[in-house]
Amino acid sequence: MARRYLILAICCLSLLIISLDATIVNIALPAIREDLDASVSGLQWTLDAYTLVLASLLVLAGSVADRIGRRRVFQTGLAVFTAGSLLCSVAPSLGWLIAARTVQAVGGSMLNPVAMSIITNTFTDSRERARAIGVWGAVTGFSMALGPVAGGVLVHSFGWQAIFWINVPVGIAAFLLAWRFIPESRAPHPRRLDPVGQLLVLILLAGVTFGIIEGPAAGWTDPVIISAFVLGAGALAALLRWEPSRAEPLIELGLFRRVPFSGATLVAVCAFAALGGFLFVNTLYLQEVRGLSALEAGLYTLPMAVMTIIASPLSGRLVASRGTRLPLTLAGVAMALGMVPMTWAGADTPPWQLFAGYLLFGFGFGMVNTPITNTAVSGMPKERAGVAAAIASTSRQVGTALGVAVIGAVVAAAGATGAAWWILCGLGLAVLALGLFSTGRYARSTSPYEGKLAQPAQ
Repeated sequence: MARRYLILAICCLSLLIISLDATIVNIALPAIREDLDASVSGLQWTLDAYTLVLASLLVLAGSVADRIGRRRVFQTGLAVFTAGSLLCSVAPSLGWLIAARTVQAVGGSMLNPVAMSIITNTFTDSRERARAIGVWGAVTGFSMALGPVAGGVLVHSFGWQAIFWINVPVGIAAFLLAWRFIPESRAPHPRRLDPVGQLLVLILLAGVTFGIIEGPAAGWTDPVIISAFVLGAGALAALLRWEPSRAEPLIELGLFRRVPFSGATLVAVCAFAALGGFLFVNTLYLQEVRGLSALEAGLYTLPMAVMTIIASPLSGRLVASRGTRLPLTLAGVAMALGMVPMTWAGADTPPWQLFAGYLLFGFGFGMVNTPITNTAVSGMPKERAGVAAAIASTSRQVGTALGVAVIGAVVAAAGATGAAWWILCGLGLAVLALGLFSTGRYARSTSPYEGKLAQPAQ
């Protein structure tokens, strides 16, 4: 028992540096903007270069880990991510910083899905697995709590470069602990690699995201922007045609006939689009509209992160005892209501109004992560745990990338944050609607594995 929870702790260290990195980088955006003379789209690329590469490689990393060894891939990811963090800290220009972020992403793609696969194979009882995933979600909240404050202190004291230093000791510690305590494991029948599918996924995500980010500055009718969207649409059409023709495709499209699995994927996209968009616009609002320092902005965001810490293990217990319907309902309602006070926030808005929104949004986000992950990993046989976790993680990263792209485009085009807050409110309502639909009686009837692998029906 003790060794299982030690393995969980080691895996959570990888999540810590991934989640910490996202929050810290958001806090540092105004400093990066000033030091490297970056535009809004440049700031978007600082975030989305990472999430795009990460999202594109997650499924591949899960498949490779199932084939050559989960611990081996996990340790490789830690080494590459740590090296990428060092490169980010010495980047002399925005272009170099974005390039170093892609190196981080290559390493990061080998961490979360592989760590979740290790956890899934370690905790085989469904109730214990739900609780372990709840702990996993709580680490996200802890990272969000630590990130803004640590980032604010580092940016204020040493400059934005210091935000990447914190990944180094954690990455090294996780690498050594994984080598010592995590046993090697592989899938009995690993999947074949699918390089064509991998390339099509990358083209799809890159084309759509490029069009959204660069559209406001270049103009939506610009030939380059139109070409980017056409390229993305063409990659999607080719992917839908290519994947069914393979015996072991990169993405098993047949899984999406299961409404709970499809619903979990869409909920993840919407929830993490809301989170990514919120962190982006809230950082600019606090530091550029209210005139707060990086440290003050981090402290303002702390209530949201604390609520995520509280809600994540509660969500795990609810999933274990009641199923996924209740936590998804609570998540959607809280995320939507949390954005309402922000829609009229200005330079002189009372802090209590902001904190009320942050508390609600943090509670909702803390509720959403465990049911997403539990549905995904419970919907496949255990030997496909790497692929299942990778699909769930990919939907999160796609959501984050789209959230930053869309919200950033709205801010760049409108020059204000009001419309952005309403979009985030709409994403919360989408989480509510999708959560209710994907956990109903019809949805459960489309899920043949629910009876023996998932949690008790709602």
